[in-house]
Amino acid sequence: MNHSVLFTDVDTVEVQPTEMPTPGPGEVLIRTSKSAISTGTELTMLMSDFPEGSKWDQITSYPVTPGYCNVGHIAEVGEGVDTFEVGDRVATSARHCAWSVLSAEGLFPIPDGIADDVATLWQLGRIAFNGMRRGRIEMGEVVAVFGLGLIGQFAAQLARIEGARPVIGVDLSPLRRGFAEEAGIDLVLDGGAEDLRERVEEATRGRMLDCVLEVTGVAALIPQEMDLLRKQGRIVIISSPRGKTDFDFHDYCNSPSLTIIGAHNNSHPPVETYYNQWTPQRNVEMLFDLMVAGEVRARHMITHRFNWHDAPAAYEMLMEDRTQAGAVILDWSD
Repeated sequence: MNHSVLFTDVDTVEVQPTEMPTPGPGEVLIRTSKSAISTGTELTMLMSDFPEGSKWDQITSYPVTPGYCNVGHIAEVGEGVDTFEVGDRVATSARHCAWSVLSAEGLFPIPDGIADDVATLWQLGRIAFNGMRRGRIEMGEVVAVFGLGLIGQFAAQLARIEGARPVIGVDLSPLRRGFAEEAGIDLVLDGGAEDLRERVEEATRGRMLDCVLEVTGVAALIPQEMDLLRKQGRIVIISSPRGKTDFDFHDYCNSPSLTIIGAHNNSHPPVETYYNQWTPQRNVEMLFDLMVAGEVRARHMITHRFNWHDAPAAYEMLMEDRTQAGAVILDWSD
């Protein structure tokens, strides 16, 4: 029997039996091993933490079947599938469910050397990769990552691999700041510190930031983040901010000639070209390569593991205080 996590109403999570899927042509049946909770997107929808009439409001209609960070093994292949075989281990965008059917074109092979629970974070790493590429970060630039949740952690590590120096991580949570320090981020600052500007000025020899990667999702913080940019600097919006931002286009765009770059996950190019080769497939492939090589670290960010039966308790814990959790993994192996 199949089971799925459902948001049946605001702040209400249930695990319910659902229909057992069957693969059609070009599709595969996947038995889930592990899935990761996206504490940003999923909690926003579960808690209805968005303004009425916003895009968040338009895409949230209960019951919601959440999840998009899934790892499993192929149990059956449909007609015409010749790129995967039964038993292959793959990363997918499946929901939190025991069994799922997906197109074979949307699967990502997982190399040996990456554990299932670490591989579940692939989607969050891919989002960070896309934001870094959209921001066109160059060697020697000073980059600050505001918001050190899982996507922010990946973004900070990738910016450093790209050659940014120093990379500065900013967050209110001591736990998240600790993750960044353990991963080797150059300077990690408390986002609530009164001397934040002075610390950034000191770290940049007075030049201020070349690029901000916004991963907090808090719309009201964006002008404060832009205050730390140098003239003609840029801010990359990797998060999906909730609510409106009070924004003075003269002070924050025209006068300092700042560049604002959107970097939603759906801005990946659908096909590889000579002008942009960084499709979702290429970014995930490189992310896994960096994980195998030990250049991107993720295991230290996993703080909680729950059996799928206990999924409601996992979300309850996150609704109480998500800043005390890193990656939260659901185990579907039984």
